[in-house]
Amino acid sequence: MKNTTYSSNSAIVNNSDQGSHISGISAFMFIVALVIGFAGGLMMFNSGVPFGYILLYFGFWFFIGVIFMYSLRVAQQWEKGVLLRLGKFRGLRGPGVFWVMPFIDSVPAWIDQRVKVTPYSAEKTLTKDTVPVNVDAVLFWVIWDAEKAALEVEDYRTAITWAAQTALRDLIGQMALADILLGRSIMDAELQKIIDQRTTPWGITVQSVEIRDVVIPADLEDAMSRQAQAERERQARVILGESEKQIAENFAKAAESYQNNPVALHLRAMNMLYEGLKEKGALVIVPSSAVESMNLGGISGLVAMSATAPEMINAANKNAAVPKK
Repeated sequence: MKNTTYSSNSAIVNNSDQGSHISGISAFMFIVALVIGFAGGLMMFNSGVPFGYILLYFGFWFFIGVIFMYSLRVAQQWEKGVLLRLGKFRGLRGPGVFWVMPFIDSVPAWIDQRVKVTPYSAEKTLTKDTVPVNVDAVLFWVIWDAEKAALEVEDYRTAITWAAQTALRDLIGQMALADILLGRSIMDAELQKIIDQRTTPWGITVQSVEIRDVVIPADLEDAMSRQAQAERERQARVILGESEKQIAENFAKAAESYQNNPVALHLRAMNMLYEGLKEKGALVIVPSSAVESMNLGGISGLVAMSATAPEMINAANKNAAVPKK
């Protein structure tokens, strides 16, 4: 039922185009002929000419008007008219004004040679890995031989739509889902090649094919999303492991440098201890072996003594100033 409706709509468009190609000049000449016939008939009637001659005179001018009406045609700049004489192809006419012989010549088709856009789709088509997908595409095509388009195929618009749809279904069945999602440009080029081979005998060339959208089932889309998230987490852990490995290698190189230079190791340890203690409220736990090896106990005592020395001196001075009883 859908195909029949599409064809009938195309026929209606073609019939409406027939009237649009009758020029205003031919309509004007038809009206002028009717005015001349009516005015002449009126004058003959007033002169007492028999009615039969008057009717014949008016019919003559009416026939002249009909000839102008149906003989003069106008084709637009972007189209060609297919001229048939007694049912036989006589050639293409247009663009511009051209004449046809009434009741002998006919123009059954007007071929539009502009670039046309045809959207089409393939619904629930199985891929090579048996995944149902819906694919929407757009076809850009143009008629380069109007004679072939008119004589070789009945309805070239319907024909190219079905040719594009079958080519899309065939290509989807030959590709896996991953290739379809990642290789749209490859699909576009392959579809253009396949469709162009089918439409070339009709005088039609395909300029380009573009995949608009690929719709996959919702549950499969969720599974692919989880898979992608797991892959990103795996890559993050791999990067973290590589970082830990590099840090360990740097520590190993630093240990080799400190192994034969204990003074440098002590200075580095004291610097680390200082960086930790200079923050207010910081608590640093130092192993006893490090305290003994670096003599941190003596250093800490000197530091504490230097910190409390001013207070001890002030207390001694106060005691000296108090008189003995």
